[in-house]
Amino acid sequence: MTRTRGRAARPLGVLVAVLGQLTALVAVGLLITHPPGHWWDPGEKGLVGWLAAHRTPALTTASDWLSALAFTPAIVAVTAAAAVLLLLRHRWRAAALLAGAVALQATLFVTAAHLVDRARPDVVRLDGALPTSSFPSGHVGAATALYGGLGLLALHALRGRRRVLPVLLCALAWTVPVLVAASRLYRGMHHPTDVVAGALNGAAALWVVAHALPARERRTPVAAAVPLPAALVHNPLSVDQALLDRLTAVLTAHGHGPVRHLAGDAEDCGRAAAARALADGARLVAACGGDGTVTACAETLAGTGATLLVVPCGTGNLLARNLGLPTDPEAALTAALAGRTRRIDLMRVEGDGLPARAAATMAGMGLDAAVMADTGRTLKRRLGWPAYLVAGARHLTDRRFPLTVTVDGAPPVRRQVRTAIVGNVGTLQGGVRLLPEAAPDDGLLDLVLVQPHGPRGWWQTLLSLLTGTRPPGPGAPLEHFRGRCIELTADRAHPRECDGDPVDEGRSLTLTARPAALLVRVPGAPYEAPPAPPAGPVTGWVEREVA
Repeated sequence: MTRTRGRAARPLGVLVAVLGQLTALVAVGLLITHPPGHWWDPGEKGLVGWLAAHRTPALTTASDWLSALAFTPAIVAVTAAAAVLLLLRHRWRAAALLAGAVALQATLFVTAAHLVDRARPDVVRLDGALPTSSFPSGHVGAATALYGGLGLLALHALRGRRRVLPVLLCALAWTVPVLVAASRLYRGMHHPTDVVAGALNGAAALWVVAHALPARERRTPVAAAVPLPAALVHNPLSVDQALLDRLTAVLTAHGHGPVRHLAGDAEDCGRAAAARALADGARLVAACGGDGTVTACAETLAGTGATLLVVPCGTGNLLARNLGLPTDPEAALTAALAGRTRRIDLMRVEGDGLPARAAATMAGMGLDAAVMADTGRTLKRRLGWPAYLVAGARHLTDRRFPLTVTVDGAPPVRRQVRTAIVGNVGTLQGGVRLLPEAAPDDGLLDLVLVQPHGPRGWWQTLLSLLTGTRPPGPGAPLEHFRGRCIELTADRAHPRECDGDPVDEGRSLTLTARPAALLVRVPGAPYEAPPAPPAGPVTGWVEREVA
C-alpha cells in the first residue's frame, strides 16, 4: 500500500518541483530586470565591457570552440550519442537522466527567456543578434545538464579500488560548463547573472529528473542456502525507519529472519546493541551507519562466529569502499548477501590514556586526527566526506612534530611529520590509495608518515597520491612502513583518531594486527555457509577466507 501511494505521488511531486523551478527562475529574472529601486550593482555591465575591451585572437578562437560545445546541434548530438551508448549497455535510467535533464532545462529556458525578455549586454557581440533573450543562458544551462550529468555518471559507473580515473573524468566534465560560462561572458552574449541562472537551471533540471525516475528494480535474489537470524544495528542519527524497512525487506528476500532492529547508543556506537543481537541468537549482524558503528559491531562480533554485514550510511564508509561494496545502503546489503564470506583482520589500538579498542580501517596521530575533530556533524551531514576537505584546509599550516616509530621491535626511527596513519586498508574517499600495499586480510599493518615541508612538499604529496608513485628515502613527503606491531611516540600530546572518530589527545599509539579476526560478507561467489560457530569466543585465529 505504501509503495502504491509513493508511485502515485511521484508525478505530482515532479510537477510541483518543475513549476517551482520555473517560478524561481522567472522571479529572479524579473527581479533583475525590474528591480524595486536603484539597488542593482552596475558593475555587472562593467565586467562584460572589460572583457570585450581585452579580446585577443587566441581567446576569441578558444571562446568560439567552447561556445560550440553548448550550441544546440552539439548538445543534441552528444546527448543522443550518449543515450544510445547507455541503452546498448542496458542502462536506461542513465540514458533517461541525460536526455530528460537536457530536455527539461531547454523547456524552462525557453519559457523563462520569453517571460523575462532581458536585453543582451550593450557591447559588440561576437555571436550576432540571437532570437532569444539574455536571461537565462541557454548555453550554460545545456552544458550543465549534459556535461554535469556525464560527470556524475562517470563517477558512479567506474567504481572500483582505483577511483582516480573517474574522479578526473568527472572533474573534466564539470569544468566544461564553467568554461562555457566564461566564453559566453567574453563573447558579450550574457550578463554574469544570466550565466549563473543558466547553471542553476541545468543543475536543478538534473536534480529533478534524477528524483523523478523510478527506483531501480532489483531482481529477487535466490534465498541463501542456510537461513540465519539477523539483526540491524543502526545509528539513529543517520538511519531512519523507512531505510530500516527497506533493508529488512532485502534480508527477508534472501531468506533471513526474523530481523531485529537495534539502535546503537551514542556512547558506545552500537557495541551494546550488537551484544544484544548475539545474545538473541543473531548470526548475521548488519552494521548500518558510519565507520564508528561498523567498528563497534566488528569489535563485538570478532571471534564469535557471527558474520558482519557492512551497510554504509555514514560519511567516510572506508571499510565498505575497501571491501568493494556499493555506497548505496540497499545495494551494499544486496551485494553482500549475494556474495561470499571472508575473514579480515582487525587492529588493536591502545596508548597513554586510551584503553585498548578495535579498529577496522585506520588510526592516526597528528593532522588527520585534528581534521576529524574539527569537522562538525552538521557539515558532514550536508556535504558528506568533502566536509573533511573544508576542515583540512584550516590545518595545512599546522607545524610538523617529532615522532619516534618502532615496527616489530626493530630499532626506532625518528622523523618530523605532519601526521602518521596506520591502516588495515589502504583506499580513501575518491579512490586515493594512501597505503598502496595494504590489504584487510594479509595479517599486516601499513604505516604512512606524511611529512611535506612547505608548499612544494604538499604539491609533491598530492602528486604522489594521485599517481601512486612513492619517492624513496627518509626525506620523501610520504614514507611507508609495514609490520604486525607499530608503535608511535611523540614528545608531547597530539590529536589522535580511530576509524575516523577523534579520541583523547596523547603522546603514543600502539597498533597490533589481529589476523583473521572477523567474518564479513563481500561481493563475490554465491553464498556458502561458514563453519558452525564455537560455543564461546574464539581465542585463536583460523584461516582467513571461508568461501
